Order: sequence, then C-alpha cells, then structure tokens
Amino acid sequence: MDSLNKRANNYFKLALPLVLVGVLSACGAEEEIKEEEKYAVPVETTTVIQGDVSSFYSTTATLEAPQEANVVTRISGLIESINVEEGDRVTKGQLLAVIDAKRQKYELARSQAEVEIIEQELNRLKKMNNKEFFSADSMAKLEYNLQAAIAKRDLAALQVEESMVRSPIDGVIATRFVKAGNMAKEFEELFYVVDQDELYGIVHLPEQQLESLKLGQDAQIFANKNTQDTVHAKVLRISPVVDAQSGTFKVTLSVPNSDSKLKAGMFTRVELRYDTHNNVITVPYNAVVNQDNEFALYVIDGTNANRRSVSLGYREADTVEVVSGIEPGEQIVIRGHQNLKDQSLVEVISSLDLASTSK
Repeated sequence: MDSLNKRANNYFKLALPLVLVGVLSACGAEEEIKEEEKYAVPVETTTVIQGDVSSFYSTTATLEAPQEANVVTRISGLIESINVEEGDRVTKGQLLAVIDAKRQKYELARSQAEVEIIEQELNRLKKMNNKEFFSADSMAKLEYNLQAAIAKRDLAALQVEESMVRSPIDGVIATRFVKAGNMAKEFEELFYVVDQDELYGIVHLPEQQLESLKLGQDAQIFANKNTQDTVHAKVLRISPVVDAQSGTFKVTLSVPNSDSKLKAGMFTRVELRYDTHNNVITVPYNAVVNQDNEFALYVIDGTNANRRSVSLGYREADTVEVVSGIEPGEQIVIRGHQNLKDQSLVEVISSLDLASTSK
C-alpha cells in the first residue's frame, strides 16, 4: 500500500510541471494573439470625389511639317554672302543669300542696249514721211526683233533677280548646306526651311476604330513616355480608304506648336479622346486592388479597413471611374493596402509619415 502511494506521488510530481508549462504556453499564445489584434497597419487615405473621366485610345504618331521647302539656286555662281543661320526664323521673301551675278548683269546691260537700238530704229522709220524707202516686211521684222530683244532682256533681268536667294515660305532655317565663298551650281540645294508653328501628327489606326472617329475630335500628344506635358490636337483629316495589307487607315492630326517644343520628325505618343463621363465617382487608380480580375477598395470604417468589391469604368491617367460599390465622401486607402485584409485594424497617417514607416 505504501509503495502504491509513493508511485502516485511520483507521477503527480512529474505531471505537475508539464501542466504548468502548458498553462503558461496557452497564456503566452493568448497574449500574442491579443498583441497581434492590437497592431494597427499604417495607411494613407483620401476622400472619394466626383469628376470627369474620358475614354482614350492610345497609339503613336510621327510629326510632320505641313509646309517645308528646299531652297535651290536657279543660277550658278560664287556665293557672296549668307544672311541667315540654322535656327533663324525667316519670313516669305526674306533674303537668305546672295550669289555673284556680274555675268548676268552684263548680259542684262547688253540686252537693254539691243532693245533701245531697235526701238530707235522703229521710231525713226515711223517718223519718215516717205514710206517708199522701206517695206512693210522690214517694219514687221523690226517689231519682231524688238519683241525678241525685250524677252531676252527680261530673262537677263530675271537671272539677276534670282541671284538674290529668298525664302519661299515663312518658317525656320532647319539646315544650311553651303558656306560663303562656295561655288553654287544651278539647282543646287542651299537651305531647308520648315514651318513648325503647326505640325501634322500622322496616325494609322485599326479599321475597327473608324466608326469611333470624327473630324475635330480631341487628341493629346505626349512628346515622350516620361513627360506628362500634353499638347491638345484635333483630328484634321480621316482617310476614307483602309489599307488592305495592314488593315489600318490614315488619320492626320492638327498639332499646334507656337512654342516650338515639338519638332518635325518626332515620334510621339497619342491618346485619342473617344467619350467623356461627366460628374462620376472617381478614385486614384493606385487605390484599386486587382485580384483574379476582381477589383476592390479598402474603405475606412472607424478604426478598421473593410474590403469592398467595386466595378470600374473609364480610366484617364491616374484616375479611374467607379461605376458601383462606393459612394462620394467615403474614405479609402490609397497607400499601405498591400498589407491589409478585410476588417484589418488601421492607423491613418500622412504620406510623409507613411514613407518614413516603410523605410
């Protein structure tokens, strides 16, 4: 009997510490759970507002100058002077360069003298009282010679005038091909002048977009991928023919460029505005959570963030339309939602505080 009591006491002594350890472990787990429940995720929020959102079709376009000219010389000769440089703005008729025209001037003087001689001879014959000393054929021949001499004189005068090279359009000197002192050949290119106050954006769109496009439709031009500066263009022309090989049609955009920020030949990004929804619910696109093609927002409810499914509409840049699932004036999480789940405890802080917390 005593041996049985001793064995029972030994079992009790061994079991008691194990029970105490289990009780303490359970208490520690409960405390950890309570601490986890008390931990609040730092987030940044914003208020749901209403605004306008448009639908766009994104593509690319090459910019072209509607007016450009290759300025050539119509006579050969030594270039005496050049009055403009690349980048200079010029007007139509402005003097660009002067070509040595001494030969042409001598030819003009000789042609003028011939005209004067023939005119004097005609006047002398017309003043003669006795018409028997000359025939009507001689008079007609002199009149014909006078017309030929006048034409020759006018051609010489034109060549002298063409020695003064002038701009045929308003624009900017894009390229200068010669230098003063060079020998210019006939019809040699001297300057390239381009008018960039208005540019054309050439776009090739799939034939499915033809029904959605109309003249005067708004478009936004982005010079490169990294800039947010936009230029508002308009649809100027729509080709009525679809290219059978590519399945696209040509669209010409009118791009204002009075500040000369854009250049002919640039490869730009274009967003054609198709439709606009006015006074609709809008949120920042970075606030939307996309999981398995289901969109959701985290909405602040007291100290918790509730996950709420939403339906989206048009997206414009960093703003997206919310068709259903949320109301104006509600607070939504825009930063920190990667660490959230439904009913998570949150702490709303500013963007600066959130940035320091993430570090």
